[in-house]
Amino acid sequence: MLQKFNPKNSDIKIFVGDKLYPRSEAKISVFDSAVQGGDAVWEGLRVYNGKIFCLNHHLARLQASAKTMGFENVPSNNTIIDAIKQTLQANQMFTDTHIRLTLTRGEKITSGMDPRLNQKGCCLIVLAEFKPLVYDNELGIKLVTASIRRNAPMSIDSKIHHNNLINNILAKIEANHYGADDAIMLDIYGFVAETNACNIFMVKNNRLFTPFADACLPGITRQTVMDIAMDQKIPVIEKNISVSEFYNADEVFTTGTMGELTPVIEIDNRKIENKSQSKIRESILEVYRQWVIQNSIVL
Repeated sequence: MLQKFNPKNSDIKIFVGDKLYPRSEAKISVFDSAVQGGDAVWEGLRVYNGKIFCLNHHLARLQASAKTMGFENVPSNNTIIDAIKQTLQANQMFTDTHIRLTLTRGEKITSGMDPRLNQKGCCLIVLAEFKPLVYDNELGIKLVTASIRRNAPMSIDSKIHHNNLINNILAKIEANHYGADDAIMLDIYGFVAETNACNIFMVKNNRLFTPFADACLPGITRQTVMDIAMDQKIPVIEKNISVSEFYNADEVFTTGTMGELTPVIEIDNRKIENKSQSKIRESILEVYRQWVIQNSIVL
């Protein structure tokens, strides 16, 4: 599932700070807080046929993360939307596009940890690329349970969509070593939290289960799936779920902006056997794709 370089992205223009730069010139300072300590927040956006999926939800989460982190001089949503428009127009990107929207605390006057050293305000980065979905929704993916635990709120609250992704990257490294596509991450009590990149669901006896959003980000796609399921009268249950319960599920799938609803075919070398012939993921996915069109913002 390693993403490949797309030659169409060779000469893209990237918005940094307050204007667009060619790819080769798009840079931030070595004094920027993102470089100094991963001190930034971000969102992943997807463009479908000239529309951005759930843009308002993503911007609300970006602003909430920035507020929690105590950022100052945060750009308004209108300013961010204008930067996104400029970027997409300059690159003629209207579909099959992924946007990495990043807001750093900004440049420091000297190297150091103290946020009071950030006296120039935030730095906005809009990186848009031509990119398909990162997972194959037909073939599915294989997962392995990582030894790395997902951060608990007492350490770093997963509700902050921050750029310090070392916790997730270490889990991804484990998945790579075991030849899996991604890793399942457990919370500090040993229950499944999410994967290193996505939220996760399982189906058992025609009911849809997902872990409590205690040690994971309550994703926008996650909530969309839950809303669709409830509209379809499918029971939706949030609970503590062990890995063994996932082994024995009828269906398992991950959710995220860049993967939509991706089937999981194997966990820790245990195949997910859909003995009940459940089609809940398929049913939700069909509605989800219609929902995407209805809930995307035209720029």
